[in-house]
Order: sequence, then C-alpha cells, then structure tokens
Amino acid sequence: MTTQNKSNTRRKLLLTLAGAGAAGLGVAAALKRQPAALSAPAQDFWVSRFDMLGGGELLASQFRGKPLLLNFWATWCPPCVKELPELGQFQREFQARGWQVLGLAVDSPSAVREFLKKIPLDIALGLAGLTGTDLSRKLGNSQGGLPFSVAFGSSGEVVWRKLGATSLAELQQMAVKHS
Repeated sequence: MTTQNKSNTRRKLLLTLAGAGAAGLGVAAALKRQPAALSAPAQDFWVSRFDMLGGGELLASQFRGKPLLLNFWATWCPPCVKELPELGQFQREFQARGWQVLGLAVDSPSAVREFLKKIPLDIALGLAGLTGTDLSRKLGNSQGGLPFSVAFGSSGEVVWRKLGATSLAELQQMAVKHS
C-alpha cells in the first residue's frame, strides 16, 4: 500500500470515527432533554377533559409546562367555600412565578352557576362532576374527601397534596419550595 493510500485510509477512518462520535453526542443530548416518564396518576390528570360552565371543554393539558395548583371543591362544602378566595389570592401573588390555579367543581353545573352569582371566582374553573372524586383518588385522595389540593411542578409531576382546607400561608410556603 502506498503512502498516499495509507493516508487516505487513515483520513476516512478518522472522519468515520468523528461522525460516529458526533452522532453519539447528538443522541445523548436528545435523550438528556427528553422529560422523564410521568407517574400513572399524573398521566391520568394531564389527559383529562372537563366541561366548562359557558360550554366547551377545558383540557388539563393546556396547563402543562408551568406549576399548577389544582383544587377539588364543591358548593356544599364549607371548608371549600372558605378557602376559595385564598386560592384566588395565591394565583394573584404567584402568577408572576408561573403558577396557575385550576378549581374543579365536584358538583352540578346549576349549583356552581348559582354559587358563582354570589361569590365570583377569578381562577380557572372546570366541572369534574362525580368523576372528579375518582380523579382525586388517583391523585392521592384515598378518603375521597373535599377540599383536596394537588400541586404539579412544571415537569408535570405531583409535588404536593393536601386533604382539607389550605391556608394562604401554607400555599405560599409550598410555592416557594416548589418554584
């Protein structure tokens, strides 16, 4: 083999190795950027759809990518009614940090309409009906009680949950910890 052929063979080998190395780095970078698989409860939530009072559907997926405080409530639940204004206050305070709040009423549309005439809310609302109880159980509410709150991090995974009324101070601490 001539010196010229040896040189060409080495050059081809080096180019092949460099190309393979670059391809390997590209695959590694792509895998690193892929989000980790979500838990089954988080997956169940993010594919959920809820009716809206004005008609149409509210898709859980529209809230994905930013931290979300999800609250299951009902008009007939005194602790739920007590904490609702604080959920609105929480949203106003932490909206700049990306937090969103979604209230899911485990109630009838007519009861929610009447309630909102008396106490207007400034958070996103969906109607979960009786399926809301099943969803809340999947998210960790083993007792099926209300109110029940769940926080999702921007990754889409559950980072916090609470059965019973929350307080604004408690929500503030949770948000600072999980922002």
